[in-house]
Amino acid sequence: MSSSSSSTLMEEAHRTIFEAGLQVRYAVAGKAYVDKSLANGASNFARPMQELVTEACWGLLWTRPGLERKQRSLLNVAMLCALNRGAELGVHVRGAVNNGASEVEIRETLLQAAIYCGMPAGIEGFKVAERVINEMKDEKEVEAKVEIFQLGLLQIENSTTKIIA
Repeated sequence: MSSSSSSTLMEEAHRTIFEAGLQVRYAVAGKAYVDKSLANGASNFARPMQELVTEACWGLLWTRPGLERKQRSLLNVAMLCALNRGAELGVHVRGAVNNGASEVEIRETLLQAAIYCGMPAGIEGFKVAERVINEMKDEKEVEAKVEIFQLGLLQIENSTTKIIA
């Protein structure tokens, strides 16, 4: 096999893994967050890190069998709490909710981390998780209000159509 065909195969493999990772990343972290991360990491210097994160974390690890996405999310919540990585913890709390974890499961995960990793890390983890969960509740309230408004407009539109007809 020539070096150019081997290079092409590697590029195709990277592209395939990146695309698989991107789909998982969108599903877990949310399209808006991922698009913002990719845009912020679009420079020649930062792009390789975004590619590595998308391929290795999301394309290779998160697509493996053996653990459900919710389990992976809760593991990340515990580890990021222990490492005191608040920004990433927030992303993964959101991901845990997106993957079906309940507030109770997230809270219990953080309590477990606090006991084994230290109370300061646990307290900070609780602050981050509560903020994210409340933000998500607020977003759902806004979405619900928009849907109600849109349904109201549709009803008005349908009523107007019936009156005119």
